[in-house]
Amino acid sequence: MIDRDDITGLILAGGRGSRMGGVDKGLQAHHGMPLAMHALLRLAPQVGEVLINANRNLAAYESMGAPVWPDALPDYPGPLAGFLAGLEHCATPYLATVPCDSPNFPDDLVARLADRLDAEGAEIAIAATRENGELRLQPVFSLMKASVLESLVRFTGGGQRKIDAWTATLHEVVVEFDDASAFVNANTLAELRGLQT
Repeated sequence: MIDRDDITGLILAGGRGSRMGGVDKGLQAHHGMPLAMHALLRLAPQVGEVLINANRNLAAYESMGAPVWPDALPDYPGPLAGFLAGLEHCATPYLATVPCDSPNFPDDLVARLADRLDAEGAEIAIAATRENGELRLQPVFSLMKASVLESLVRFTGGGQRKIDAWTATLHEVVVEFDDASAFVNANTLAELRGLQT
């Protein structure tokens, strides 16, 4: 069994928000509170400590009460840069990641990922849901061993940026969740409004 205190949680809020008009997505209001704060409140009970990966408005994120770390790579290269920042500042054996724009992810997300990671002796566990009968990976919802840092440094150092290409180099396990709606994210302002209901 993996102890909750051995897991650091990472909220990924470092994107450009380009499909939302370039706004800082994690700071957009959802039910009167920034999206990233919803993620923080949902993730914190599932892990020992929480970090936030953000690249702008750092003071606003710091005010949420968690350490904030910008991407370790320049020019907003995507979620792997956030993973890298989290792993570099992770003081526990495991790192769990969630995006800032999916405020309803499961309360048992980390526990279920941890159970499978432990049972399979895997390096990374990735959430998945079914859409029209097809399994769809949700790779930004993951739990990984902190020891994968070296692999990720090599991968990104070679100029690669695709999550699935990196996880394919690891011993990965996929964990299926029944409620696909729990993983819905807001990429646009219209989608954010849709989450309000």
